[in-house]
Amino acid sequence: MIQPESAALPNVSVKKEPFHANPLSALLGFSKNTIVIAEMEVRKLRHDPSELVMRAIQPALWLVIFGEVFNAVKAIPTGNTPYIDFLAPGILAQSSMFVAIFSGMSIIWERDLGIVHKFLVSPAPRGSLALGKSVAGGVRALSQAIIVYIIAVILGVHVNWHPLALLGVLIITILGAAAFSAFSLTIALIVKTRERFMGIGQVLTMPVFFASSAIYPISIMPTWLKVLAHGNPLTYQVDALRNLMLAPGIGTYSLWLDFSVLLSATVVLVTIAGALYPRAAT
Repeated sequence: MIQPESAALPNVSVKKEPFHANPLSALLGFSKNTIVIAEMEVRKLRHDPSELVMRAIQPALWLVIFGEVFNAVKAIPTGNTPYIDFLAPGILAQSSMFVAIFSGMSIIWERDLGIVHKFLVSPAPRGSLALGKSVAGGVRALSQAIIVYIIAVILGVHVNWHPLALLGVLIITILGAAAFSAFSLTIALIVKTRERFMGIGQVLTMPVFFASSAIYPISIMPTWLKVLAHGNPLTYQVDALRNLMLAPGIGTYSLWLDFSVLLSATVVLVTIAGALYPRAAT
């Protein structure tokens, strides 16, 4: 994890508006702060480009080893769809989640460096600070989409190259990762220490992954696991990606349902993180 640069802190303040201010002006101010925070977070990648290379290892192992083995033995029923095709969208969702779930660590570094205090004394809405970090987590996860697409093409996955499908994959990847980034930020604001955050993050990632439809269909799960899978946002991200990424799409739900669940989860988690943001200074 790269420590934030305190010397290059961007100006995130906006003009204070009276309570009767034009709603459009308030929305523009909120958006401006969100974009500034997101840009600051994404810019950190240029200081450690090796992070992008390291991120390629995990999806490569899942697709090349796990995917190819189970594709050959046909141990998991996926109908007329090759297992490697079924798995690729799940690994994209999983990889983006793993990137997002540890993004909350940045708030702990920023508190130790005193950057959080500068944000909190600015008139920027707390929600815009939380949303900016969440959106940045989604943008950073796009590198996983590029990696998974490259590996998928090499392995012969039937990819849908329609421009609208590619745009949909981009939107769903950002939205899903933003939801998990907001969840990560919420955890970091509650536990406040790096050690506790890393421990909780490692405990949560695998159960969330396995309690989804990422690597096997919900239809073969035991009843109790089906209940968890239906309440897991990752399931809906995987389903949307299967609808959009593959030719033909094989999603279980409609794209509107998938998008609505992910958007709702993002809004709720960003709202919670925004309400907890002042805790970062204590």
